[in-house]
Amino acid sequence: MATDTLKGGASAGGLRRLLLDNGALTALIVLVIAMSALSGDFLTTDNLLNVGVQAAVTAILAFGVTFVIVSAGIDLSVGSVAALSATVLAWSATSHGVPVFIAVVLAVATGIAAGLVNGFLIAYGKLPPFIATLAMLSVARGLSLVISEGSPIAFPDSVSHLGDTLGGWLPVPVLVMVVMGLLAAFVLGRTYIGRSMYAIGGNEEAARLSGLRVKKQKLAIYAFSGVFAAVAGVVLAARLSSAQPQAADGYELDAIAAVVIGGASLAGGTGKASGTLIGALILAVLRNGLNLLNVSAFWQQVVIGVVIALAVLLDTLRRKAGATPVAGAPQGGKRRQAATYGLAAVVTVAIVGATSFLHNDSSSSSNPKVGLSLSTLNNPFFVQIRAGAQAEAKKRGVDLTVTDAQNDASQQANQLQNFTSSSLGAIIVNPVDSDAASNSVKAADKAKIPVIAVDRGVNNAKTDALVASDNVAGGELSARTIAEKLGGKGKIVILQGQAGTSAARERAQGFAQGLKAYPGIQVVAQQPADFDRTKGLDVMSNLLQAHPDVQGVIAANDEMALGAIKALGSKAGKSVSVVGFDGTPDGLNAVKNGTLFASVAQQPSQLGKIAVDNALKALQGKKVEETIKVPVKVVTKENVAGFTG
Repeated sequence: MATDTLKGGASAGGLRRLLLDNGALTALIVLVIAMSALSGDFLTTDNLLNVGVQAAVTAILAFGVTFVIVSAGIDLSVGSVAALSATVLAWSATSHGVPVFIAVVLAVATGIAAGLVNGFLIAYGKLPPFIATLAMLSVARGLSLVISEGSPIAFPDSVSHLGDTLGGWLPVPVLVMVVMGLLAAFVLGRTYIGRSMYAIGGNEEAARLSGLRVKKQKLAIYAFSGVFAAVAGVVLAARLSSAQPQAADGYELDAIAAVVIGGASLAGGTGKASGTLIGALILAVLRNGLNLLNVSAFWQQVVIGVVIALAVLLDTLRRKAGATPVAGAPQGGKRRQAATYGLAAVVTVAIVGATSFLHNDSSSSSNPKVGLSLSTLNNPFFVQIRAGAQAEAKKRGVDLTVTDAQNDASQQANQLQNFTSSSLGAIIVNPVDSDAASNSVKAADKAKIPVIAVDRGVNNAKTDALVASDNVAGGELSARTIAEKLGGKGKIVILQGQAGTSAARERAQGFAQGLKAYPGIQVVAQQPADFDRTKGLDVMSNLLQAHPDVQGVIAANDEMALGAIKALGSKAGKSVSVVGFDGTPDGLNAVKNGTLFASVAQQPSQLGKIAVDNALKALQGKKVEETIKVPVKVVTKENVAGFTG
């Protein structure tokens, strides 16, 4: 009996030590318990596999970043290098017929080359790591756009299987994540270069004086980071069945956060692969759980930021408590244990309190449940789609869950996976990109969940209905409107949308087709301004320096048009006519005031309303039309008063 008691005490003590020595693991366990208690959909096999898939790309990137951070460096370029590597693979294999094996080698070589350039600039060029990798972030993203010409490139079928499952249940991205994690752990713990990373991060000068070739080691460290970024890019593109030139935008911050949450110090010298994996899982669990809990897309960012800060604070206090000299006295251990568990309790209360406050408790409702994934909520057009959808959902007694993909096709794929694995009856998707959404829509269709596409269609996948305006036809209307305003002659500028998105491509196609009938119209410049008002202002200001005599502007949305109007100043509506697209409230006000000549209005609130109506019909087994076109309309000062939107 005494022996059993001792064994039990030893086991309990071992568990306590494990938790005390791994603050991130404690935070992860607390998160899983909290999410499981709040959502019945969280702790299921399908959803846990979803979490693993969603953590995979961030974790693989973060393993590479771990090498850099352990050596007291930083790598801000990994997201862009991932996109560039995937683009090189797709471009060489699909567009130029290079054998797939060679294309994969080229993709990995691209990552290595980018890492070597980073390492050379840092080790031999003496550039700070922040500056060198920030420069590579821009260069790699730009090259990705140049090679792809701003459009997604289909991925080879043989490589796309990396986004599939083995045996019908084990996701390949999870398997790749585990293999890359084991490789990272081996490099850090069992190799000469791994020991060199810790030595350089602990004290670079001491490492150099001890005979370590620090410069060459840095080249190797950043090359390793590039390899892991390339693998992450290939896995991400395989999930989306296409190489997206804007893929993995901002993922470098998630990767760095995962490493730091996992216990590494930005000052260098500490960190391990297992901690990085836990950090990536914490981020994935948070995003997955908050989606399932129907937490507002805006509040999700607040909650995630708070939890990241608390998780790192927990680990920091644990380390400080462990560093306190206690001369063998048990009191220090008790204080450390109390500090750890006390802070873990704070994390628990923060998560449970925030999510309970924000959770609308729709899980106990008998109302039909519908998910709406919008490409972005950082644009008034899509905010209006949401408003129309929410108004119709409230009127029809539908529990509507809205998510914001933030113009990230991968993040949208994660959100659609979460919808599919939860208890939703139907899904409405406004794709970031029509090609990238196909795999997620296929998965929903396989699960017998009706899918309604809104504003943009989904390529290579079946949706129950498409509710949309015709972007190409709208682009032609824009071109015709500006050409007729200028009498068929004049110089114009075109402000394009975000490169790589289907809406930007379709509207640009419409502009080009519409202008063919007006040979007297000269397009002096075409530049992307990312559907953003501030970028529209900056781009237009720059273009005016080279083309001060411009007479007209076509913008692919009202936000960019409003930025152009600001840049034009007193010229807007007088010597320069501007045509926007979308018919947003601010755009219509500008039309009333005469600064915006016209807007091709899409009636976004009607798009949201009709999408919810058709989702409910599909959910009830009623017949829906495959394509529902909401008419576009040119709104000018003459008819704006009668336009309701």
